[in-house]
Amino acid sequence: MLYLVGTPIGNLSDMSPRAVEVLTQADVIACEDTRVTGILLKEKGIEAKKLFCYQEHNKAAKGPVLIDMMKQGLTVAQVSDAGMPAISDPGEDLVRLAVEAGIEVSVIPGPVAAVSALAISGLSTRYYHFEGFLPQESKKRRDRLECLKEYSETIVLYEAPHRLVKLIEELESAGFGDKKASFCRELTKKYEEVIRLTVSEAKKYFEQNAPRGEFVVCLEPLAAEAGAKKEAGTACDADTLIRLLLEKGMPTKDIAQVVSKATGLGKKEMYARTLELS
Repeated sequence: MLYLVGTPIGNLSDMSPRAVEVLTQADVIACEDTRVTGILLKEKGIEAKKLFCYQEHNKAAKGPVLIDMMKQGLTVAQVSDAGMPAISDPGEDLVRLAVEAGIEVSVIPGPVAAVSALAISGLSTRYYHFEGFLPQESKKRRDRLECLKEYSETIVLYEAPHRLVKLIEELESAGFGDKKASFCRELTKKYEEVIRLTVSEAKKYFEQNAPRGEFVVCLEPLAAEAGAKKEAGTACDADTLIRLLLEKGMPTKDIAQVVSKATGLGKKEMYARTLELS
């Protein structure tokens, strides 16, 4: 049996009673950093001797070991250093291995930094895209930045303090300079802070105020504005095409069909518009 156990993202009081119960009863606790998880276990009165290091750098070797333990009947609880395992976390791979091996997987919900930051960002929460950490390899990073331009919903990113200014500069270069953003740090901790600025304003701010703590960045999208402009442009293009075809004497029904196909706008809408312009 594999349990994914959500842990606090800062304030240890956010640990759920059920999470404590599962960690207490588990035979093995797979964690990223035994020191970090050890502090949490000590706070909650749980034995630290069952800790097993499972992280990004050793997951290929340690994942199969954990699977063998579970096949032998042991219960494994997997945690991340903070938040929900399997979200921007090597637990994703462990879950896949467990599912492939026919091992039951259950989740003990807990705090998620991305959703917590989104909730207090002041930006739209109806739809959002979770990006997490951008790749460090240059080409992959550029490719992902290009992809971000296409999203029409709030974008949620993770970034370390020493790379935050670089991220802001990249976002500004990608065209997000005048877009609103919230920079959330130390969520649920004593020095929790949310800094709401445009991307360009944030560049100046963090050049003068060194970033501290891990950041969740919630970003206003580019594509929503581009989509509105495109839609407006398409309507204008449709009118031009309708007038041109009317001058050529094409029947109204045929005009509606041609313009609908050319612009992607509705056939009925184009038929009505042709009647208006004829």
